[in-house]
Amino acid sequence: MSTETQITLPDIGDFKSVDVIEVAVRPGDHVNKEDTLITLESEKATMDIPSPAAGVVKKLLLKSGDKIGEGAPILILEEDTDRSTSEKTEASTTEQKHAPAADKTPAKDSSQTQAVPRPAPAAPIGAQIAGASLSAKAHASPSVRRFARELGVDLGIVYGSGPKGRILKEDIKAFVKSMLSGNKLSSKGAFALPEVEPVDFSKFGEVESKPLSRLKRLGGQSLHRSWITIPHVTQFDEADITNLEEFRKSKLETAKKKGVKLTLTAFLVKAVVDVLQQYPEFNSSLSPDGENIILKKYFHIGIAVNTENGLVVPVIRDTDQKGLFDIAAELTRLADKAKKGKLSPGEMQGGCFTISSLGSVGGTSFTPIVNAPEVAILGVSRSIMKPVYQDGEFLPRLVLPYALSYDHRVIDGVAGAQFTHFLSTVLSDIRHILL
Repeated sequence: MSTETQITLPDIGDFKSVDVIEVAVRPGDHVNKEDTLITLESEKATMDIPSPAAGVVKKLLLKSGDKIGEGAPILILEEDTDRSTSEKTEASTTEQKHAPAADKTPAKDSSQTQAVPRPAPAAPIGAQIAGASLSAKAHASPSVRRFARELGVDLGIVYGSGPKGRILKEDIKAFVKSMLSGNKLSSKGAFALPEVEPVDFSKFGEVESKPLSRLKRLGGQSLHRSWITIPHVTQFDEADITNLEEFRKSKLETAKKKGVKLTLTAFLVKAVVDVLQQYPEFNSSLSPDGENIILKKYFHIGIAVNTENGLVVPVIRDTDQKGLFDIAAELTRLADKAKKGKLSPGEMQGGCFTISSLGSVGGTSFTPIVNAPEVAILGVSRSIMKPVYQDGEFLPRLVLPYALSYDHRVIDGVAGAQFTHFLSTVLSDIRHILL
């Protein structure tokens, strides 16, 4: 006999809404009592939610990325009551069968009956055990940490492929498989980087230690992973945006009536989409095995936004189907949400290409880091007035410097130069953008 029960979130303390960061089961899975169903994350901690009973998962009622509170439905569980009763009866019978007879078994000296503890298995040479200093800083749920401990894996040297760089069970399995295949790994990471010796800066003067924000720590992990796994090449170029800027200013009043702030970034988004359509390999990702590139037929553009807690990249979706005012409105909406820390995970996923602009800050050029799994990123600096030689004379023109960083495994130098050159052509003649 079996019964279907809706499993809900129990009382987890003073939390009205927490993020579901991992769903550990799928429909059809059999779970035992106390097996992890989902993992939640609050601002201060992560927690596993165990199954209150054994049975088969019939239907999931939530997904990763959802926010839930006490009483929220998690899944439908088909409890096998016959099996549960049978297991209890069998366990009870087994205990009675093997129970020692008190009046027949002679007493033994306690020194003879005391179990001798087995020594812990030795760790491989150079290995780090989960729970050590490197593992403690890793971004992983309790269930994943437990899985890592069982395998003797140090989470501090495993790169996470989950949201926000979270380490998943699949990442640990891939890591172990890589090690078993003969790949060597230093105690500090897969690329045997030289160890940085600690320095006591207080010897030289007064210091203050301030922890990095969680966003910067997670962003730093993602940037570090991109930097050491992607062979970067950066191509520099510039565009004459004199006519574009004149056109933008002529539309400011119209944009204001629509409640829109029309910035140069909106034009950059439209221009980039035009170039991506011409050079589709820049609108792709490399397959995990490195054997294929996945060409995307959609155009979702990420815009790097600086906040008090760190850098985030919200994504404007289907930019090829939006006009300038629509894109400008999306830019304002997403930037406001980013600065208030209100972006949802879905608003930061699915990007094809990223634009990072420092035009409002200054500088002449910089080399942006590719936002993996994308293959290219555009870094834009402040536009400046320069004398440009045209028709036998020097004329003052507004020039925009920019840099394109790309994954050299997917894109070669010629394609990179062609991309930046065509982008210059598009930005210099706004008719390309308006088509």
